[in-house]
Amino acid sequence: MSEQRMAYNRAGTSVSETIRTNKVIRSTYLLLSLTLAFSAVTAFTAMAIQAPPVHWIFMLAVLIGGPFAIHAVRNSVWGLVLTFAFTGLLGFFLGPILSLYLGLPNGAQIVGNAFGTTAVAFVALSAYALTTRKDFSFLGGFLIVGLVLALVAIVANIFLGIPALSLTISAAVVLLLSAAILFDTSRMIHDPDANYIVMTVSLYANLYVMFLHLLNLFHAFSGDN
Repeated sequence: MSEQRMAYNRAGTSVSETIRTNKVIRSTYLLLSLTLAFSAVTAFTAMAIQAPPVHWIFMLAVLIGGPFAIHAVRNSVWGLVLTFAFTGLLGFFLGPILSLYLGLPNGAQIVGNAFGTTAVAFVALSAYALTTRKDFSFLGGFLIVGLVLALVAIVANIFLGIPALSLTISAAVVLLLSAAILFDTSRMIHDPDANYIVMTVSLYANLYVMFLHLLNLFHAFSGDN
């Protein structure tokens, strides 16, 4: 009887864990879809009013500081409020950048290629992690070191202005963020403390920064200098 009871307990734990995981995944992707749509609205608004580009320091401050602020209030309604404020603001920042690229001879193609590649990469990587259910938590330390080094290189190249270094950084960041998408999707499955607001913000940031660097790469490949 004790072995049968233990089997029932394990089965019950497995079912409850599956329900929890599925709820986190559904909530994350729903909120991510809403925030991406909201970002698109604010980006188009910025383009319509011809908003000027923001300073890179302010953009970095929002990208880095926003997730920390949201994490602090992730279990309250303020987590949702700050999430939409964060993604809406970044969408507004994106508007002038898109206007700049769309003003190039092949601008529409550059933006379309970057958007399509970002979308395909996200769907493919997420589907792989969800289907295989592999645990990619081992990537955590590598991602932290890699992204910190990439950030230092980006800031340095703002002053150095070396085109080849810019392309190298963009290629490295795209690869790092591809690994980050696997890591974050894996967290939704394997981390019992995964919070859908935190996961949404992390995935959104991955997609946002990946899109920016793909714009840089496709611009370089287009020959529009």
